[in-house]
Amino acid sequence: MRRRTFLQSTTLLGLAATNQQKNFVPEPVIIATWKNEKGTKAGWDKIMQTGKALDGVEAGAWVPEADPNETTVGYGGYPDRDGHVTLDACIMDHLGNAGSVTFLEGIMHPISVARAVMEKTPHVMLSGAGALQFALEQGFKKENLLTEKSKKAWEEWKKVAKYEPKVNIERHDTIGLLALGKAGEIAGACSTSGMAFKMHGRVGDSPIIGGAVYCDDEVGGACATGLGEFVMKTLGSFLIVEFMRQGKSPQQACEDAIMRIVKRYKYQEFQVGYLAINKKGEYGAYAIQKGFNFTITKHGVTQVIESASYMS
Repeated sequence: MRRRTFLQSTTLLGLAATNQQKNFVPEPVIIATWKNEKGTKAGWDKIMQTGKALDGVEAGAWVPEADPNETTVGYGGYPDRDGHVTLDACIMDHLGNAGSVTFLEGIMHPISVARAVMEKTPHVMLSGAGALQFALEQGFKKENLLTEKSKKAWEEWKKVAKYEPKVNIERHDTIGLLALGKAGEIAGACSTSGMAFKMHGRVGDSPIIGGAVYCDDEVGGACATGLGEFVMKTLGSFLIVEFMRQGKSPQQACEDAIMRIVKRYKYQEFQVGYLAINKKGEYGAYAIQKGFNFTITKHGVTQVIESASYMS
């Protein structure tokens, strides 16, 4: 009888432990590419207020979008070679819903237009004049986003008119964000004004679901920064989530996604960096070249962390 009681008790304890694991909800957390303390803090505060990861990543993107000193995001972003500030953004929630805008001009917060596309239309992506028309219909205000600082930089560039991608010039660029809300749900977002002095009409990975951002509430999420052409060619964020689905840690998944680029394209002088987070709240980061960092806010504490890289 003692043995039978012991086995029954052990079985019950095992079931209880399994149920506890299933019901485990990690602390809310938000991470972002590059040094974005104000953005992640704003996002974390929003999550504490509403409980929702989606609200957090949107609020986090608002900060650099409105900062005229961030020359590759939103207001103050460097224009294309024709003098137009064009914006790309995307957002994705834990249910698999997504919205994005490309080649959008004159709107301070493209991330919120992307969210409106997700929530108020049957589409995923709107572009150019159509995206602007939709934004104005939704009550967004049209503004001049080309600051004197960015205009001066463009005019100086025109004297030479030579485009050479520089590693880590995007240190304050494309903001990619991932968050876990109070219920443990995941969301992601990305916003950028793209390459400085790019060809008119160029769109990078930032509005591409599966490129710049991908979330799956069964697994986790990932986001990207850097030279978007190579993120698009390998669908980096989607790839990372699938690696995590196979059982890899966020760190290993990011490293494997970077190696996919390095091996396939025989590494050139450019930067790509990835962030990932799983449903346990574990996170990882990896880049091709050193110099990539990311920001995390958890328990109300914000810190900037240097990422490991392929080129050390």
